[in-house]
Amino acid sequence: MLSTRYAIPVSILLTLALIPTTIHSYINTTINDGKSVHNIAVTLNNFSSTPAKRNTQWGMDIFGSVDWFERNYQDEKYNTARLFTARAYDHKRLYHHPELALSYGHNLEKSERLSLAGDSDIPVFVLKNKEDSILVAYALLYNDEFIKDPINHQFSESMRLLVSARKPMTLFYASQSGLPPNTQFEQSAVASVLALAIQNFQSQTIAKLNDPEH
Repeated sequence: MLSTRYAIPVSILLTLALIPTTIHSYINTTINDGKSVHNIAVTLNNFSSTPAKRNTQWGMDIFGSVDWFERNYQDEKYNTARLFTARAYDHKRLYHHPELALSYGHNLEKSERLSLAGDSDIPVFVLKNKEDSILVAYALLYNDEFIKDPINHQFSESMRLLVSARKPMTLFYASQSGLPPNTQFEQSAVASVLALAIQNFQSQTIAKLNDPEH
């Protein structure tokens, strides 16, 4: 039999334990900032795009996302970069080795973290195969900030997420194959398309989203 002197503290602990369960299981509270990756332009500067041919359910199955697309962007010199971008509330499904699904079958042995377009506020994770013929880069955006360390981000957010509504993380992922030897990341179509897509996404405002001509 539980002593009555423990009744109040036990009740408090049980109540606290129910908060995350209520928020995420029953209420399933999320915050929608009104942005969507589908609003990223199909033409980015001198890059025009064609959609990739994936099943519409694929993004949900792999990344838990209903807001995603994959397009091939090509400039007038036929430099082509494949762009995949998605938003999801389950952050780990986006940041945990997205290349395993998006660049399946390619042995991407080399990895480093660089700054995109010289902007230290936009860290990108860059991967290459042994021959340097395949280049992949991706960035992660959450709460208007780019993530430098996904694991530390998840730890720092874990307690807040227990009691707060969830916010979406956005993944920007670009890849390019058939690169000439010694191509620098900054000179690649991957870097250009990634920077343009991020800029285009961040330019979304409530006014634009409500504009029927947008």
